[in-house]
Amino acid sequence: MAISKILCVDDSDTDLKHMQQICTDAGYVVVTATSGKDAVAMAKSEHPDVVLLDVIMPDMNGFQACRAITSDPSTADIAVILVSSKSEKTDRIWGEEQGARGYVTKPYTPDQILNELRAL
Repeated sequence: MAISKILCVDDSDTDLKHMQQICTDAGYVVVTATSGKDAVAMAKSEHPDVVLLDVIMPDMNGFQACRAITSDPSTADIAVILVSSKSEKTDRIWGEEQGARGYVTKPYTPDQILNELRAL
């Protein structure tokens, strides 16, 4: 899968800037959102190749946003990688059941993010 545009989503400004910097430094075009609802809307309007999606957010959490993105025919081809402080095996399994194609646990290194992108 050729990746050029990534949507980074996190309600924490610090985490969002970190994720954005990792992707920008690796040469990707990056767009950002700060909520699950915005992520779903941006996936439809921007049609990124990948969404790096935080799980714990108000309104619509990352699991719900992932399910909305991967179940909508207009965005179903967008790969979703969940990025979360939730590190239990059940969280990873639940993420996969919502359509996620990867899972990175916070705190993460740039290599962990980039390896997940390469694995797609």
